[in-house]
Formats: sequence, structure tokens, C-alpha cells
Amino acid sequence: MRVLVVDDEIALADLVAKGLTRQDMAVDVAYRGDHADELLAVNDYDVVVLDRDVPGMHGDEVARRVAARGGLTRILMLTAASTLSDRVHGLELGADDYLTKPFEYPELVARVRALGRRSVTAVAPVLERGGIQLDTNRRIATRDGRPLDLAAKEFGILETLLRADGRIVSAEELLEKVWDMNVDPFTSAVRVTMSKLRRKLGEPDPIRTVPSAGYAL
Repeated sequence: MRVLVVDDEIALADLVAKGLTRQDMAVDVAYRGDHADELLAVNDYDVVVLDRDVPGMHGDEVARRVAARGGLTRILMLTAASTLSDRVHGLELGADDYLTKPFEYPELVARVRALGRRSVTAVAPVLERGGIQLDTNRRIATRDGRPLDLAAKEFGILETLLRADGRIVSAEELLEKVWDMNVDPFTSAVRVTMSKLRRKLGEPDPIRTVPSAGYAL
């Protein structure tokens, strides 16, 4: 899952991002609304955690633009504005959920995960193909009943391939969905992580490499 955190409280934004990263999410951060809008124009995010009162471009306008673009990006408004009219207005702008500050971190994670499940074409929480089974809620992976001890990026690659349902997934798409904007697009991260994943999956290798195109499961 790829998430954008938008908040001008730098310490809070970084703390939320760090926490979500520990939950195996790829997280980018913007401290201004105009920066968030630029990132949203070029990246496909599953969820945006959006503070309404940010400089550069008001969070309400950011939400309007996300809604106007269509797509599957979901918005969780995270703000100190807690009145009923504030919540109703935020939802009318295109927000999918609303959480007021101060908040409990486990609730934030649960809401982000719930929105993330809605940001993709409806699929069962347990993905399965060719004997590989992935429980996306409990973060458990097995092959033919054998538990797989996967690192976060390995799990992310496997989940992306399973969701592709046999479609070829390029290295660029894997970088987009599993890593954050700080990764070097010319890095060998995908190749290295793919190699580690294949070793853990064992033989026969279930991942097909398509030269100059990508990977398929």
C-alpha cells in the first residue's frame, strides 16, 4: 500500500509516516498542500492522510482535486476541526473518512488499512495463486502450506504480483507500489529484493521474468 501523509506539523507528519512505514506501507510526506498536489499528479497513492489546514494549498482544495481526477485514491482527513459541520463538509469535499486530532495510533492504522482495501478492485483479503497464499490482513504468507518469513518489501512485491493475477508487472510499477519517492529509479532494489523473494519461495520458481517487460506470477 502506498500512502501520502500531508500535514504542516512536521514532527507529527514524520511520526505518522514512520509508524505507517513500520506497518509495511510505502509512505511519502508533504508539508504543504501545493507539494501534495504535485505528488498526487504524478504518483498513484492508495490513501492520502490529509490535514485540512496546510499552507500553499488548503487541504480542502487538495481533496477537491483528488476527487476531480477520479481514480481510486482514498482520503482520510486528519484534522483538529471536530464539529459535525466540519466532518460533513470534509466528506462532501470528497473525503472517504475523517479522524480528529488527537487520535489513537491503532485507530489511524486501522482506518488507513480499511481505505487501502477500498482503493483497489475488490478482492478477497486472502490472495492465492499456484499454491501461494497471502493473508493481507494478518500479513501471513505461505506456499503449499509452508510459512514464508518475508521482509516488508518482499511481501509487497508478492502482493503486487498476486493482485496482478498473471499480468506482467514492470520493475517501474513495483517501485511505484512498494517503495516510496525517495528510492532511486535506477536502483537495483527490485532485482535484489526479487532474488531474495525467489529464494524464500523455493523451487520450482513461480515467478516468470519477461525480458524488457517485467515479472509475472
